[in-house]
Amino acid sequence: MTLLRQAEASAFARVALANVAREYPRKLDHLLLAPPGELTPRRIHPVFFGSYDWHSAVHMHWLLARLLRLHPALPEADDIGARLDLQLAPQAMAGELAYFDSPAARTFERPYGWGWLLELLAELTRLKNDPWTRAVAPLAGLIAARFRTQVCAAPYPVRSGSHGNTAFASLLALDYARRAGDHALAAAIEQAARRWYASDRDAPVAYEPSLDDFLSPALVEATLMREVLPAAAFRVWLGAFLPADLGPLDAPPLVADRSDAKQAHLDGLALSRAWCFVRLAATWPAGDARRAAYQAAAERHFATALPQAVGGDYAGEHWLASFAALAMGECP
Repeated sequence: MTLLRQAEASAFARVALANVAREYPRKLDHLLLAPPGELTPRRIHPVFFGSYDWHSAVHMHWLLARLLRLHPALPEADDIGARLDLQLAPQAMAGELAYFDSPAARTFERPYGWGWLLELLAELTRLKNDPWTRAVAPLAGLIAARFRTQVCAAPYPVRSGSHGNTAFASLLALDYARRAGDHALAAAIEQAARRWYASDRDAPVAYEPSLDDFLSPALVEATLMREVLPAAAFRVWLGAFLPADLGPLDAPPLVADRSDAKQAHLDGLALSRAWCFVRLAATWPAGDARRAAYQAAAERHFATALPQAVGGDYAGEHWLASFAALAMGECP
Protein backbone atom coordinates (compact mmCIF):
# COMPACT_ATOMS: atom_id res chain seq x y z
CA MET A 1 0.00 0.00 0.00
CA THR A 2 1.15 3.52 -0.74
CA LEU A 3 1.23 6.10 2.00
CA LEU A 4 -1.18 8.99 1.97
CA ARG A 5 0.03 11.54 -0.59
CA GLN A 6 -0.66 15.27 -0.46
CA ALA A 7 -3.10 15.33 -3.38
CA GLU A 8 -5.22 12.63 -1.77
CA ALA A 9 -4.88 14.27 1.63
CA SER A 10 -6.24 17.55 0.22
CA ALA A 11 -9.20 15.78 -1.34
CA PHE A 12 -9.94 13.95 1.91
CA ALA A 13 -9.59 17.20 3.86
CA ARG A 14 -12.18 18.97 1.72
CA VAL A 15 -14.63 16.11 2.20
CA ALA A 16 -14.07 15.99 5.96
CA LEU A 17 -14.32 19.76 6.41
CA ALA A 18 -17.67 19.77 4.64
CA ASN A 19 -18.98 16.73 6.49
CA VAL A 20 -18.21 17.74 10.07
CA ALA A 21 -20.16 20.98 9.55
CA ARG A 22 -23.10 19.37 7.72
CA GLU A 23 -25.93 18.91 10.19
CA TYR A 24 -28.45 17.32 7.80
CA PRO A 25 -29.27 14.65 6.75
CA ARG A 26 -28.80 13.14 10.20
CA LYS A 27 -29.52 9.73 11.68
CA LEU A 28 -30.28 10.17 15.39
CA ASP A 29 -29.81 7.33 17.86
CA HIS A 30 -31.30 8.51 21.12
CA LEU A 31 -33.03 6.70 23.97
CA LEU A 32 -36.07 8.67 25.11
CA LEU A 33 -36.63 8.53 28.86
CA ALA A 34 -39.17 11.36 28.87
CA PRO A 35 -41.13 13.43 26.33
CA PRO A 36 -38.59 14.86 23.90
CA GLY A 37 -37.35 18.40 24.07
CA GLU A 38 -35.55 19.94 21.15
CA LEU A 39 -34.01 16.89 19.50
CA THR A 40 -31.79 18.63 16.99
CA PRO A 41 -28.38 17.16 16.20
CA ARG A 42 -26.46 20.24 17.29
CA ARG A 43 -28.33 20.56 20.58
CA ILE A 44 -27.77 16.93 21.56
CA HIS A 45 -24.20 16.73 20.22
CA PRO A 46 -22.53 20.15 20.16
CA VAL A 47 -19.31 18.74 18.65
CA PHE A 48 -20.20 15.62 16.69
CA PHE A 49 -23.42 16.80 15.03
CA GLY A 50 -22.34 16.41 11.39
CA SER A 51 -21.45 13.61 8.98
CA TYR A 52 -24.86 11.90 9.13
CA ASP A 53 -24.31 10.13 12.47
CA TRP A 54 -22.26 10.48 15.65
CA HIS A 55 -19.59 7.89 14.99
CA SER A 56 -18.96 9.13 11.44
CA ALA A 57 -18.55 12.64 12.81
CA VAL A 58 -15.98 11.34 15.27
CA HIS A 59 -13.87 9.57 12.69
CA MET A 60 -14.09 12.51 10.29
CA HIS A 61 -12.59 14.64 13.08
CA TRP A 62 -9.94 11.93 13.47
CA LEU A 63 -9.29 12.21 9.73
CA LEU A 64 -8.75 15.97 9.98
CA ALA A 65 -6.28 15.50 12.83
CA ARG A 66 -4.40 12.76 10.97
CA LEU A 67 -4.19 14.82 7.77
CA LEU A 68 -2.87 17.81 9.70
CA ARG A 69 -0.19 15.67 11.34
CA LEU A 70 0.92 13.80 8.24
CA HIS A 71 0.72 16.80 5.89
CA PRO A 72 1.08 20.00 7.94
CA ALA A 73 1.69 22.05 4.78
CA LEU A 74 -1.63 21.12 3.19
CA PRO A 75 -3.42 24.06 1.52
CA GLU A 76 -6.35 23.20 3.80
CA ALA A 77 -4.24 23.18 6.98
CA ASP A 78 -5.46 26.57 8.23
CA ASP A 79 -9.08 25.58 7.64
CA ILE A 80 -8.52 22.30 9.48
CA GLY A 81 -6.98 24.11 12.44
CA ALA A 82 -9.79 26.64 12.58
CA ARG A 83 -12.45 23.95 12.36
CA LEU A 84 -10.89 21.81 15.09
CA ASP A 85 -10.47 24.89 17.29
CA LEU A 86 -14.18 25.53 16.91
CA GLN A 87 -15.39 21.95 17.18
CA LEU A 88 -13.11 20.82 20.00
CA ALA A 89 -13.65 23.86 22.19
CA PRO A 90 -13.79 22.85 25.89
CA GLN A 91 -17.36 24.06 26.39
CA ALA A 92 -18.61 22.09 23.38
CA MET A 93 -16.77 18.96 24.49
CA ALA A 94 -18.29 19.39 27.95
CA GLY A 95 -21.68 19.11 26.27
CA GLU A 96 -20.70 15.79 24.69
CA LEU A 97 -19.45 14.55 28.06
CA ALA A 98 -22.71 15.57 29.72
CA TYR A 99 -24.66 13.56 27.16
CA PHE A 100 -22.56 10.44 27.77
CA ASP A 101 -22.95 10.92 31.50
CA SER A 102 -26.76 10.98 31.22
CA PRO A 103 -29.00 7.94 31.84
CA ALA A 104 -29.95 7.91 28.14
CA ALA A 105 -26.41 7.23 26.97
CA ARG A 106 -25.00 4.40 29.07
CA THR A 107 -24.52 2.19 26.02
CA PHE A 108 -24.70 4.88 23.32
CA GLU A 109 -22.32 4.06 20.45
CA ARG A 110 -20.91 0.95 22.13
CA PRO A 111 -18.46 -0.26 20.94
CA TYR A 112 -17.79 1.28 17.52
CA GLY A 113 -18.19 4.95 18.42
CA TRP A 114 -16.32 4.33 21.67
CA GLY A 115 -13.37 2.94 19.78
CA TRP A 116 -13.26 5.85 17.36
CA LEU A 117 -13.47 8.46 20.11
CA LEU A 118 -10.50 6.83 21.83
CA GLU A 119 -8.62 6.68 18.53
CA LEU A 120 -9.36 10.39 18.01
CA LEU A 121 -7.58 11.17 21.26
CA ALA A 122 -4.69 8.89 20.30
CA GLU A 123 -4.29 10.86 17.07
CA LEU A 124 -4.47 14.21 18.87
CA THR A 125 -1.68 13.10 21.19
CA ARG A 126 0.42 12.15 18.17
CA LEU A 127 -0.31 15.58 16.73
CA LYS A 128 0.90 17.11 20.01
CA ASN A 129 -1.89 19.67 20.16
CA ASP A 130 -2.37 20.13 23.89
CA PRO A 131 -5.57 22.25 23.83
CA TRP A 132 -7.45 19.76 21.66
CA THR A 133 -6.10 16.83 23.63
CA ARG A 134 -7.14 18.37 26.95
CA ALA A 135 -10.63 19.12 25.61
CA VAL A 136 -11.27 15.55 24.43
CA ALA A 137 -9.54 13.79 27.35
CA PRO A 138 -12.45 13.83 29.87
CA LEU A 139 -14.83 12.12 27.45
CA ALA A 140 -12.10 9.68 26.41
CA GLY A 141 -11.47 8.86 30.06
CA LEU A 142 -15.13 8.08 30.67
CA ILE A 143 -15.35 5.92 27.55
CA ALA A 144 -12.09 4.13 28.36
CA ALA A 145 -13.46 3.18 31.77
CA ARG A 146 -16.66 1.87 30.19
CA PHE A 147 -14.71 -0.01 27.55
CA ARG A 148 -12.62 -1.71 30.21
CA THR A 149 -15.71 -2.69 32.20
CA GLN A 150 -17.36 -4.04 29.07
CA VAL A 151 -14.50 -6.23 27.88
CA CYS A 152 -13.87 -7.59 31.36
CA ALA A 153 -17.50 -8.59 31.75
CA ALA A 154 -18.36 -9.86 28.27
CA PRO A 155 -18.31 -13.67 28.05
CA TYR A 156 -18.39 -13.54 24.24
CA PRO A 157 -17.35 -11.10 21.53
CA VAL A 158 -19.65 -9.75 18.82
CA ARG A 159 -18.51 -11.25 15.53
CA SER A 160 -20.64 -9.22 13.10
CA GLY A 161 -19.23 -7.28 10.17
CA SER A 162 -20.65 -3.93 11.22
CA HIS A 163 -20.80 -1.54 14.17
CA GLY A 164 -21.17 -4.14 16.91
CA ASN A 165 -17.92 -5.91 16.04
CA THR A 166 -15.79 -6.29 19.15
CA ALA A 167 -12.40 -6.86 17.52
CA PHE A 168 -12.34 -3.66 15.48
CA ALA A 169 -13.32 -1.44 18.39
CA SER A 170 -10.75 -3.23 20.54
CA LEU A 171 -8.02 -2.50 17.99
CA LEU A 172 -8.77 1.22 18.17
CA ALA A 173 -9.10 1.20 21.94
CA LEU A 174 -5.87 -0.75 22.32
CA ASP A 175 -4.00 1.82 20.27
CA TYR A 176 -5.38 4.54 22.53
CA ALA A 177 -4.51 2.61 25.68
CA ARG A 178 -0.92 2.06 24.61
CA ARG A 179 -0.53 5.64 23.44
CA ALA A 180 -2.11 7.14 26.56
CA GLY A 181 -0.39 4.81 28.99
CA ASP A 182 -3.69 3.32 30.15
CA HIS A 183 -2.14 0.02 31.17
CA ALA A 184 -5.30 -1.26 32.83
CA LEU A 185 -7.33 -0.87 29.63
CA ALA A 186 -4.56 -2.38 27.49
CA ALA A 187 -4.30 -5.40 29.78
CA ALA A 188 -8.07 -5.86 29.86
CA ILE A 189 -8.30 -5.86 26.05
CA GLU A 190 -5.33 -8.22 25.66
CA GLN A 191 -6.72 -10.67 28.20
CA ALA A 192 -10.21 -10.54 26.73
CA ALA A 193 -8.95 -11.08 23.19
CA ARG A 194 -7.13 -14.22 24.27
CA ARG A 195 -10.19 -15.42 26.15
CA TRP A 196 -12.51 -14.82 23.19
CA TYR A 197 -10.37 -15.83 20.24
CA ALA A 198 -7.33 -17.94 21.21
CA SER A 199 -9.09 -21.26 20.56
CA ASP A 200 -10.68 -20.16 17.26
CA ARG A 201 -9.93 -22.37 14.27
CA ASP A 202 -11.09 -22.55 10.66
CA ALA A 203 -12.69 -19.14 10.23
CA PRO A 204 -15.88 -19.49 8.14
CA VAL A 205 -14.63 -17.21 5.37
CA ALA A 206 -17.03 -18.77 2.84
CA TYR A 207 -19.85 -16.89 4.58
CA GLU A 208 -18.31 -13.45 4.08
CA PRO A 209 -19.45 -10.88 3.25
CA SER A 210 -22.96 -10.10 4.39
CA LEU A 211 -24.74 -7.34 2.51
CA ASP A 212 -24.11 -4.53 4.98
CA ASP A 213 -20.62 -5.51 6.19
CA PHE A 214 -17.94 -2.88 6.37
CA LEU A 215 -15.63 -5.15 8.37
CA SER A 216 -14.45 -8.69 7.79
CA PRO A 217 -15.10 -10.58 11.03
CA ALA A 218 -12.25 -12.98 10.25
CA LEU A 219 -9.68 -10.36 9.25
CA VAL A 220 -10.29 -7.90 12.08
CA GLU A 221 -10.13 -10.74 14.60
CA ALA A 222 -6.82 -11.85 13.10
CA THR A 223 -5.51 -8.28 13.13
CA LEU A 224 -6.36 -7.90 16.81
CA MET A 225 -4.70 -11.21 17.68
CA ARG A 226 -1.56 -10.05 15.90
CA GLU A 227 -1.46 -7.22 18.45
CA VAL A 228 -1.84 -9.41 21.52
CA LEU A 229 0.12 -12.60 20.75
CA PRO A 230 3.88 -13.00 20.46
CA ALA A 231 4.97 -13.20 16.81
CA ALA A 232 5.73 -16.92 16.75
CA ALA A 233 2.53 -17.83 18.58
CA PHE A 234 0.53 -15.61 16.25
CA ARG A 235 1.90 -17.30 13.13
CA VAL A 236 0.80 -20.67 14.52
CA TRP A 237 -2.63 -19.30 15.46
CA LEU A 238 -3.13 -17.62 12.07
CA GLY A 239 -2.19 -20.80 10.23
CA ALA A 240 -4.98 -22.63 12.04
CA PHE A 241 -7.48 -19.78 11.72
CA LEU A 242 -7.25 -18.59 8.11
CA PRO A 243 -6.98 -20.93 5.14
CA ALA A 244 -3.95 -20.66 2.89
CA ASP A 245 -6.41 -19.96 0.04
CA LEU A 246 -8.29 -16.87 1.19
CA GLY A 247 -11.25 -17.70 -1.02
CA PRO A 248 -13.92 -14.96 -1.02
CA LEU A 249 -11.74 -12.78 1.20
CA ASP A 250 -9.41 -12.36 -1.76
CA ALA A 251 -12.00 -10.74 -4.04
CA PRO A 252 -13.22 -7.16 -3.50
CA PRO A 253 -16.95 -7.08 -2.69
CA LEU A 254 -19.49 -6.16 -5.34
CA VAL A 255 -21.69 -3.10 -4.73
CA ALA A 256 -24.93 -2.95 -6.70
CA ASP A 257 -26.39 0.31 -5.33
CA ARG A 258 -24.13 2.91 -3.73
CA SER A 259 -27.08 5.17 -2.85
CA ASP A 260 -28.21 2.46 -0.39
CA ALA A 261 -26.52 3.31 2.91
CA LYS A 262 -26.22 -0.36 3.85
CA GLN A 263 -24.77 -1.52 0.53
CA ALA A 264 -22.36 1.43 0.62
CA HIS A 265 -20.84 -0.33 3.62
CA LEU A 266 -19.26 -2.76 1.16
CA ASP A 267 -16.90 -0.06 -0.11
CA GLY A 268 -15.83 0.39 3.48
CA LEU A 269 -15.37 -3.37 3.71
CA ALA A 270 -12.90 -3.22 0.81
CA LEU A 271 -10.95 -0.45 2.56
CA SER A 272 -10.93 -2.12 5.98
CA ARG A 273 -9.89 -5.41 4.41
CA ALA A 274 -7.01 -3.56 2.74
CA TRP A 275 -5.99 -2.19 6.15
CA CYS A 276 -6.07 -5.67 7.68
CA PHE A 277 -4.22 -7.28 4.79
CA VAL A 278 -1.41 -4.74 5.05
CA ARG A 279 -0.96 -5.38 8.75
CA LEU A 280 -1.25 -9.14 8.42
CA ALA A 281 1.23 -9.22 5.53
CA ALA A 282 3.92 -8.03 7.92
CA THR A 283 3.58 -11.35 9.76
CA TRP A 284 5.90 -12.95 7.22
CA PRO A 285 9.36 -11.92 5.98
CA ALA A 286 10.03 -10.26 2.64
CA GLY A 287 9.98 -12.80 -0.14
CA ASP A 288 7.45 -15.09 1.54
CA ALA A 289 4.59 -15.97 -0.82
CA ARG A 290 2.00 -15.31 1.89
CA ARG A 291 3.28 -11.78 2.40
CA ALA A 292 3.05 -11.12 -1.33
CA ALA A 293 -0.47 -12.60 -1.52
CA TYR A 294 -1.75 -10.41 1.32
CA GLN A 295 -0.14 -7.31 -0.16
CA ALA A 296 -1.68 -8.01 -3.54
CA ALA A 297 -5.10 -8.51 -1.95
CA ALA A 298 -4.72 -5.19 -0.15
CA GLU A 299 -3.96 -3.39 -3.40
CA ARG A 300 -6.95 -4.92 -5.20
CA HIS A 301 -9.37 -4.00 -2.44
CA PHE A 302 -8.01 -0.49 -2.07
CA ALA A 303 -8.11 0.28 -5.80
CA THR A 304 -11.73 -0.89 -6.00
CA ALA A 305 -13.07 1.36 -3.23
CA LEU A 306 -10.85 4.47 -3.26
CA PRO A 307 -12.86 6.26 -6.01
CA GLN A 308 -15.92 6.22 -3.74
CA ALA A 309 -14.18 8.09 -0.91
CA VAL A 310 -14.39 11.43 -2.72
CA GLY A 311 -17.17 12.47 -5.04
CA GLY A 312 -19.40 9.46 -4.53
CA ASP A 313 -22.90 9.29 -3.12
CA TYR A 314 -23.27 10.85 0.34
CA ALA A 315 -24.26 7.43 1.69
CA GLY A 316 -20.59 6.56 1.43
CA GLU A 317 -18.84 9.90 1.18
CA HIS A 318 -19.79 10.92 4.72
CA TRP A 319 -17.34 8.32 6.13
CA LEU A 320 -15.29 6.42 3.53
CA ALA A 321 -12.37 8.84 3.36
CA SER A 322 -11.47 8.05 6.96
CA PHE A 323 -11.29 4.34 6.14
CA ALA A 324 -9.19 5.11 3.08
CA ALA A 325 -6.78 7.10 5.23
CA LEU A 326 -6.69 4.26 7.75
CA ALA A 327 -5.66 1.86 5.00
CA MET A 328 -3.02 4.24 3.61
CA GLY A 329 -1.49 5.54 6.79
CA GLU A 330 0.37 4.21 9.75
CA CYS A 331 -0.99 1.70 12.24
CA PRO A 332 -3.72 1.75 13.11
